[in-house]
Amino acid sequence: MSVRGGVAGAAPHIGSVVDDGCSILPFDFQPLNRVIGGVGVLQRLGEAVASLGGRRILLVTDPGLEQAGHPQRAARILQEAGLQVFLFDGVKENPTEREVEAGTVFARAHQVDCLVAVGGGSAMDCAKGINFLLTNGGRMSDYRGFGKASRPMLPSVGVPTTAGTGSEAQSYALITDEKTHQKMACGDRKAAFRIVLLDPELTVTQPKAVTAATGIDAMAHAVESYVCTRRNPVSQMLARTAWQYLAAHFETVLREPHHLTARWAMLLGAHLAGMAIENSMLGICHSCANPLTAHYGLTHGVAIGVLLPHVVRFNAPVADALYAELLAVEGGRTGRAAERLAERLQQYTRAAGLPQTLRECGVSRTILPVLAEEAHQQWTARFNPRPVSEADLLQVYEAAW
Repeated sequence: MSVRGGVAGAAPHIGSVVDDGCSILPFDFQPLNRVIGGVGVLQRLGEAVASLGGRRILLVTDPGLEQAGHPQRAARILQEAGLQVFLFDGVKENPTEREVEAGTVFARAHQVDCLVAVGGGSAMDCAKGINFLLTNGGRMSDYRGFGKASRPMLPSVGVPTTAGTGSEAQSYALITDEKTHQKMACGDRKAAFRIVLLDPELTVTQPKAVTAATGIDAMAHAVESYVCTRRNPVSQMLARTAWQYLAAHFETVLREPHHLTARWAMLLGAHLAGMAIENSMLGICHSCANPLTAHYGLTHGVAIGVLLPHVVRFNAPVADALYAELLAVEGGRTGRAAERLAERLQQYTRAAGLPQTLRECGVSRTILPVLAEEAHQQWTARFNPRPVSEADLLQVYEAAW
C-alpha cells in the first residue's frame, strides 16, 4: 500500500475539463514493475529471473501449495535455466516476524542473490520482508512506514497463485507483530517485485473456499480504494476496471473452477486492485477485519465479506455518488447506489457460501467494544471517506454481528 496520492474531494471523470467546480486530485504515479501475463507464462520464470542477474534463488512459498505442485514446477523451470534454487516453505497465513527472520537466516546461509515468491499474499509479503532484513538488517518493526530501507535490495519476482491480495502489485510487506497482533505495513519501492508473472493456470487448483475468500478481498480492495480519501484519477481508473473484471466473473469461478477466461479476469482484476491500493489507500473494512483475524483466527477474506456491506452502508452519506460510478457500467437506476452495492456484495458472499454475520463466525458480542478500539488504531481507518470514531466502528461491528 502507498500513502502517496490525492486529497479528499469529488473525483472528476477521466478526460473531463476541470472548469465545472470539480476538485483537482493530485497524484504521483510510478508503475512498480514489469508484468508478464497469460496462460502458461510460468514457463518464462527462468528467463525472467536470469534477466535480473539472479543465479542463486530463494524460492519462498507455503507448504500447502506443494500438493498442487506449483513450487516444484517453479523450481524445475529455474533449474532448467541453469539456476540454483533454495526452497523456503516456512510461510504461514498472516506471516509474523518469526517467519521472516527464519527465512532471512535460511537465505543468508545460502548466499542468495534473487528472491522468487510463489503463492498468495502471505508468501509475497514474507518474501518482501526477508528482502528487507537480508539487505538492510534489523527487525521488521524498524521498517514500519515507508522508505526506511537505506541500502539496495535484491531483485525479486512475484508469482501469485491466488486472485486476491494484489500484494505482487505493491511495495509494502504486511507482517504481523506477534506481541500486538497488529499488521505492520513496511513499504519501500526497492522491496517491490521487479517482475510479476500472472498465470491463471496457477489459480485453478485453489479450493472453492480460497477462491471465495480471496475474490471477496480483491473486490473490497477495488471498492475501498475507489472511495478513500487518497483516491486520485489513476487509482480510480484502476479500481473501476478491477471491479468490472471481478464483479463480472466471481460467480463464474465459483461454479466453474476450470474456466480459464474467468480465472484470468479474476487474477487481472486482483492485480489492478492491488495497483489501486498502491496509489491510494483502503478504509475501515480492512481496519475492522484485522482485529477479527488477531482474536479469532478468522480468515481475512471471510471477515472482509461479512463487514464490507455494512461499511458501504456506513459510508453512504459521503460516498453514494462514488459507489454509483462503480455500478454505472451496469446501467439502470442511479439512486441509492450504496444500498444496491451492499446488496450485491451480500449476493456474492451468499453464492460463495460464506458467513453472513459475525455471530455465525463465533464472535462474541461482548468483545465488540475491544474490536472497535483496536480497529480505530489501524492505519487504514484514517483514509476512510467518512471520518470515524470508536463509537462509529462499534456501530459497524454491531450491524455485522
